[in-house]
Amino acid sequence: MDIEKDTPPKIFLSRQKAFEIAEKFGTPCYVYSRSALEEQARKALAFPNAFGLTVRYAMKAASNRSILKFFDSLGIHIDASSSYEVKRAMAAGIAPQKISLSSQQMPDDIAEMAKMGIKFNACSLHQLECYAKACPEIPLGVRINPGLGSGGTNRTNVGGPASSFGIWHEFFPQIDEIVNRYSLKITRIHTHIGSGSDPAVWQKVAKMSMDTVERFKDVDTLDMGGGFKVARVEGEKSTDLQQIGLPVAKVVEDFAKRTGRRIHFEIEPGTFLLANSACVLCSVQDMCSTGAEGYEFIKTDSGMTDILRPSLYGAQHPIEIMQKVPTDETQSYIFCGHCCESGDILTPAPADPEALSPRLTKRAQIGDLCVIGGAGAYCSAMATKNYNSYPASPEVMLEKDGSLTLIRRRQSLESVFEDEI
Repeated sequence: MDIEKDTPPKIFLSRQKAFEIAEKFGTPCYVYSRSALEEQARKALAFPNAFGLTVRYAMKAASNRSILKFFDSLGIHIDASSSYEVKRAMAAGIAPQKISLSSQQMPDDIAEMAKMGIKFNACSLHQLECYAKACPEIPLGVRINPGLGSGGTNRTNVGGPASSFGIWHEFFPQIDEIVNRYSLKITRIHTHIGSGSDPAVWQKVAKMSMDTVERFKDVDTLDMGGGFKVARVEGEKSTDLQQIGLPVAKVVEDFAKRTGRRIHFEIEPGTFLLANSACVLCSVQDMCSTGAEGYEFIKTDSGMTDILRPSLYGAQHPIEIMQKVPTDETQSYIFCGHCCESGDILTPAPADPEALSPRLTKRAQIGDLCVIGGAGAYCSAMATKNYNSYPASPEVMLEKDGSLTLIRRRQSLESVFEDEI
């Protein structure tokens, strides 16, 4: 069993629609596809399970309230990574009972959150004891680092000895001591291995997690996290949710036959739902060359202020030139951003942000548009907002009927510094 190679979806934005958006909202601009969001949501909701499934959207991927409310309308719950995300989700109208919190930082008001119905996963022994002191009468979950992980780079692997996420799997005696001392009730086990979703690792961790479930007699839910890989460019691989999920559902079924315990299953996709459901629309605002032995550069009016992943991970994103005057001519370019920062590169070598990798596209001229695909997840939410004092870009939803809905206006310069004293 393997992660299947994909032919990544084509960028959903047509040349005509791109120029329409640029004219109406300016560039740079995020554009989301309602149809693509719904299609991915339906796939996630069909994840194989034995005794029930909850799909939680990892809202850190993109936190716009329009996206949160849309997924909520489809029956998807929320995975929050900070108390601020919890409050942001509730401000968008998400019921507290639909929100789960797994955070690197312990909230000061965890008791209040737990009493509202927020489901909390303790991610360290310190968090477990803090929770026990605050509200020992309310059941909780624990996040376990299973000792294994999977990720495209070390930075996207959140399982194993190099990861600080979760309680190390050898520390069950310490968990037991805290649970017994405070009479805590553990009802959820949470684990997450990273963004690689290697099926073999995932299935091995699932079996290990069921052993963890068996240790705690009150556990009725296993959350295996997300990180399902999505192909953005040729040569990358996507996770087939049916292929990866069926063996895990069998593990849960076998556990029920052996123990009589029917365990509810949860997943927390972010990238899977969003990655290819949005793009960044920007403009070719300048061009330069470093000679015959160098490179041809396209300077966009976007960059790390909208999409940081290439600079951070060497992540690959499809790029298309939308010409004002269409031609068949092509040329290879290095695409860079508008920041005064040498690392603001949109076309690094795969998994190597230090190296450059020219892209063959249609020949560009200043004033043409540039569409960066695969920009739905960890782009608007993780950008270097306001670096060089660039205002945050607007976000637009492309509706099923082709109409456009503004879901975040362009930030004003005044709002960039309005909190300064």
